[in-house]
Amino acid sequence: MSHPHPELGRPPRLPEGGLRVTPLGGLGEIGRNMTVFEYGGRLLIVDCGVLFPEQEQPGVDLILPDFSSIRDRLDDIDGIVLTHGHEDHIGGVPYLLREKSDIPLIGSKLTLALLEAKLQEHRIRPYTLEVSEGHRERIGPFDCEFVAVNHSIPDALAVAIRTPAGMVVHTGDFKMDQLPLDGRLTDLRAFARLGEEGIDLLLSDSTNAEVPGFVPPERDISAVLRQVFTRAEKRIIVASFASHVHRIQQIVDAAHEHGRRIAFVGRSMVRNMGIARDLGYLRVPAGLVVDVKTLDDLADHEVVLVCTGSQGEPMAALSRMANRDHQIRIVEGDTVILASSLIPGNENAVYRVINGLTRWGANVVHKGNAKVHVSGHASAGELLYFYNICQPRNLMPVHGEWRHLRANAELGAMTGVPPGRIVIAEDGIAVDLVKGKAKIVGKVQAGYVYVDGLSVGDVDEASLKDRRILGDEGFISVFVVVDSSTGKIVSGPSIHSRGSGIEDSDFAAVIPKLDEVLSRSAQDGVVDPHQLQQLVRRTVGKWVSDTYRRRPMIMPVVMDV
Repeated sequence: MSHPHPELGRPPRLPEGGLRVTPLGGLGEIGRNMTVFEYGGRLLIVDCGVLFPEQEQPGVDLILPDFSSIRDRLDDIDGIVLTHGHEDHIGGVPYLLREKSDIPLIGSKLTLALLEAKLQEHRIRPYTLEVSEGHRERIGPFDCEFVAVNHSIPDALAVAIRTPAGMVVHTGDFKMDQLPLDGRLTDLRAFARLGEEGIDLLLSDSTNAEVPGFVPPERDISAVLRQVFTRAEKRIIVASFASHVHRIQQIVDAAHEHGRRIAFVGRSMVRNMGIARDLGYLRVPAGLVVDVKTLDDLADHEVVLVCTGSQGEPMAALSRMANRDHQIRIVEGDTVILASSLIPGNENAVYRVINGLTRWGANVVHKGNAKVHVSGHASAGELLYFYNICQPRNLMPVHGEWRHLRANAELGAMTGVPPGRIVIAEDGIAVDLVKGKAKIVGKVQAGYVYVDGLSVGDVDEASLKDRRILGDEGFISVFVVVDSSTGKIVSGPSIHSRGSGIEDSDFAAVIPKLDEVLSRSAQDGVVDPHQLQQLVRRTVGKWVSDTYRRRPMIMPVVMDV
């Protein structure tokens, strides 16, 4: 099995007749999925998603793929193929279209509808091409065939990309639910046909590669939900992804069966469920859905609220309810259902929300104590089955952290893919398919691009480090006025602290040290304000570290007069 090396440089010129595959996100992480295919000087992009920030990225709203490696080649892009409508696959599209708004978007009906609603907020009117399973479309030199796959959102597609260099199949996210709610199976016959034709490179979802066996059917949740609804005496509040139409359908069915009305809470939930209902993907009995503003007219045992926040996102509805910062107040006897899995990295945030809800008396039902979630990703048994059907000549695990990619590679090897033809890559690694063999050839820049409010890319790792220090240790400001000609102190030092746990009066102990350091620097002829600021920072920082074993941010201001 090949793997990336830190010494890799930029990839060489693509050999004539070769196909280059460069993931810019989604490898080594869960999210930010984006893969660039290059043939004959033209580019095809599959997915363009976002990653949601963790605690060590304070103030960040979203994390995008790095477009720098394709920024000077935007005119070479023939289209963006979207496998399905989850944020980690479509959330970055508006930011790429800001740079070139007429790149064609290719996807299924629901995927494009969800994306178009998002693009309206960015005032972008895209060019779209709707496709469905069985559809075959030529996009520049890329001959794309779309295959139905089952996932936790309707209308998901895999794509087979044919070029003279060979056929590449990208699964997108998929599982093999044999009893899907919408009756839409993963099309194993199509994959078998592609396997017979010859899959030169298979890019396969790795998320559940460590999990043995098969994913249970989505419909298994229905019985558990009915039990929860039967026991609940007051309001039921369900937190789910705003795009999980199948899960919401089961909530709708249970509410209807138990004589409850549903109110959707949160802008994305209201928008997405409205789209799904209008397009016929969500079946809602007349009169079942009510506006959240009318809930006061209903008894508690007649109410179901469906909201966002299943991952503990701080600004989502459920987190705000847990913090008593929402119009809906959790009371003793409410039932809260977290109908989702834990995305790696979100565990602490989710348990913090569960504890907050429990504190106010809610009965919290989650994956840890009830079967209220099944995964949307194929487990090891399904992947083995899938590889035996497809029989790829080369395998490249995608969509997963390193442990998932490695486990998926081992599954491929067990089914007969030669270890020398299994490529374990990471973001930015360029993989060339030449004469039927896939191998790593270089690396392009593929770091995190942070979205902070209206700012895109202005926040860097240094800024985040400063934010973490401010959040953990606070800051100390030091104000000094010096004579511009002699460097001697005219006024100060004046020292103030916020969030460091040090009282302003305690700084009396360090002022003599500052006086001594600044007097010595004046004798040495140092009058440059920047140099004096560094002296102040070092002196105060060392004193705080020696005295309190803390490292707050020191913010010196030296003015010369």
